[in-house]
Amino acid sequence: ILRSATLFEDVIKTILTTNTLWAATKRMTAALVNLYGDPLPAEPTRRAFPTPEQLASVSVEALRSDARLGYRAPYVATLAREVASGKLDVEALKTTSLPTPELRKRLIIIQGIGPYAAANLLMLLAHYDYIPADSWAAKMVSREFFAGAPVTPADIEKVFAPWGKWKGLAYWFWQWDEH
Repeated sequence: ILRSATLFEDVIKTILTTNTLWAATKRMTAALVNLYGDPLPAEPTRRAFPTPEQLASVSVEALRSDARLGYRAPYVATLAREVASGKLDVEALKTTSLPTPELRKRLIIIQGIGPYAAANLLMLLAHYDYIPADSWAAKMVSREFFAGAPVTPADIEKVFAPWGKWKGLAYWFWQWDEH
């Protein structure tokens, strides 16, 4: 699970985790930081994650070609522009009193955020009602509970259903055997 200084950064990084390997997510994040982030005052050889304003000024084409974000480029650009313009206040979601289903709806309307990404972001916001069911989760749940048989996101949810609104937390802290 990721956790960054801002929810904006968490949303971007979550978008970068979709449909790819972890190594590619790290590469795309590093590209955003190195291409568009400001040097750190105390250590100018390192850079900060770019602000919404910095990313809003970057074209979709540059995000696609220079940062190599692929299909994620328009999602990152749109999010940055909406946050920079004030149209979307993602940071306010950190302190909202919305019930989890409503908060999930707010997250899913962000371009590039589907059920997996929303569940991941909900966990970062201390809402554990959903499981971030991606290919890694399917592999682990398949091994642990289904003797290696293929599983669906619904199967993953059913396994952790006994934990109710804490099922995401139970999933997060499960002692997975990765061998």
